Amino acid sequence: QTQPRVVDAFVLGDLAALAACCGKIATDVRLLAALREMDEPFGDRQIGSSAMPYKRNPMRCERACALARFVVELAGNAYVTAATQWLERTLDDSANRRLSIPEAFLAMDAVLDLLRSVFEGLEVHEAMCRANLERELPFLATEALLMEAAKLGRDRQKTHEALRKAAQEAAARMKRTGGQSDLLERLRALPELAGVDFRKALDPARFVGLAPQQVDRFLEKVAQPLQTRYSDALGRSPDIRV
Repeated sequence: QTQPRVVDAFVLGDLAALAACCGKIATDVRLLAALREMDEPFGDRQIGSSAMPYKRNPMRCERACALARFVVELAGNAYVTAATQWLERTLDDSANRRLSIPEAFLAMDAVLDLLRSVFEGLEVHEAMCRANLERELPFLATEALLMEAAKLGRDRQKTHEALRKAAQEAAARMKRTGGQSDLLERLRALPELAGVDFRKALDPARFVGLAPQQVDRFLEKVAQPLQTRYSDALGRSPDIRV
């Protein structure tokens, strides 16, 4: 007579998975905004806070996270409804699904509109990215330095302990004084790293792995075909109130 209500759960489960991906993306933008590496669009007369004029809150991403979380939770509602049906079917599903299914689609539509508005005007601050990278690079490079030292025949455990101590002391000094890191100077002074090629170990390209190729492949194989397929729908700009 009717489809099993678990079908509703499958549908909302797919929406929940999409919502989780969107929520993760929006969360990452918010985190990078806190590091001043990235900003979502901000209107000329937009106000971040009525009390704090300097604030530039990532409100689009915050709203996307809130709605994405709402969609994710609706999926659980559908599974519980499917699990508690009696025999062929009872009517305790009706009122529930009349709310959960439409609201899941409406909320997901809003999430996608919000993210599209973000990425159509996303600002990436390369100078800040570079500054943050340069500050953290000596810490990131300790693993590479350890590997290079091991290749030269150095005792791995002793070298690891020397690197650990230098990194911890440099980090503690930064937290205590608020000053710049002196880790690189500490590392260059370690006898365990004598003869190690610091330039090679500190090359940022060493830490990105296959990310550039993966991005290019994703754009070519996934993003661009989807843009072509749905070009008509993508021609519409979302109307977002800020």
